[in-house]
Amino acid sequence: MIHELTASDAAARIRSGKLTSVSLVSACLARIEAREREVGAWQFIDPDLALEQARTADRNPSRGALHGVPIGVKDIIDTVDMPTALGSAIYAERRPQWDAACVAAVRAAGAIILGKTVTTEFAYFQPGKTRNPHDLRHTPGGSSSGSAAAVADFMVPIAYGSQTAASLIRPAAFCGVYGYKASFGELSLSGIRPFAESLDTLGIMARSVADIALVRSVPSELSITHSSRRCRHRRNWVFVGRGNGRSRSHVPGRRSKRSASAFAMQVPAFPTSRCRNISPR
Repeated sequence: MIHELTASDAAARIRSGKLTSVSLVSACLARIEAREREVGAWQFIDPDLALEQARTADRNPSRGALHGVPIGVKDIIDTVDMPTALGSAIYAERRPQWDAACVAAVRAAGAIILGKTVTTEFAYFQPGKTRNPHDLRHTPGGSSSGSAAAVADFMVPIAYGSQTAASLIRPAAFCGVYGYKASFGELSLSGIRPFAESLDTLGIMARSVADIALVRSVPSELSITHSSRRCRHRRNWVFVGRGNGRSRSHVPGRRSKRSASAFAMQVPAFPTSRCRNISPR
């Protein structure tokens, strides 16, 4: 099934001409239409806008590593062409004036912004509508609940999330996908609603480590760093975990148990000479 392709496989097929972005995005949208009512992974989805981006990608030469590949974006991350409601009814009509730096980066690499994934309100405790795709009685974990559930349910191959305490690795464990949390200050937080800036990090949800490396290579190429942190050349040790998708029932006020395996991986940092910002805060 096309919608079950990893981002790496999809990108390779698109480059070779064996797959079009329109076919891939259409398959993902069909999966969303079939499952979204039960799973509730998406805060905002505009099929016409997604297909317009895909058609543009198919008409043009490759722009980068993610050309034609759809990605989900957590709803606290700004997108110029979609609402960013921060998981709150208060900001339901909020329209950012520009993309977050991480969104600008993947767009520049050819990615298709498929839609905005559900977050807990303000990336804090109030849960959204998302349920665990493996068992709808269970929690997907938070706060990056929609991103984890959407990737786990084959609605999208990759998605952005964020973490202050465990908002990436917990939903990754609950939903049985890979969750990547970068080192502090390694990836730009420009355009991402802050919770605790000294602890906030951007991250990635995917169904393979290769896909995480693929997305992680894009900000490195575009030299994105946090505007408030001193940029230096260093090694970057990160947590990459894959859960087994088991959790307890979603009971408000109770913590769900989960089981996950994890390992550390080392990815190269980029030199100081390449550090700059590409988007205002």
